[in-house]
Amino acid sequence: MTIPEEGYLLRIFIGESDRHGHQPLYESIVLQARKAGLAGATVLRGVMGFGKHSILHTAKILRLSEDLPMVIEIVDSLERIEKFLPVLDALIKDGLVTIEKVRVIHYRA
Repeated sequence: MTIPEEGYLLRIFIGESDRHGHQPLYESIVLQARKAGLAGATVLRGVMGFGKHSILHTAKILRLSEDLPMVIEIVDSLERIEKFLPVLDALIKDGLVTIEKVRVIHYRA
């Protein structure tokens, strides 16, 4: 698979405790991205953040049970990402989704 030099980054911000059925939401998103044939996905766990409701989530030692921020990043062509958006819309109840243009330097196996 190739990604054009002018690729697009789909970035999804959700909470660690967000679920889709019995599965963590970030896991469902990655599995659906794979099923859709997207080039790849990476899940990043944040140590601190807040969202729409301004509730602060942190990984400080006394607050380990807090709902930490999760970011899923997917880079592919705009066409493939736009085709994936309805799938994503069906999965996400709360969160933030952004798309930005990126320059792809390397995509090698």
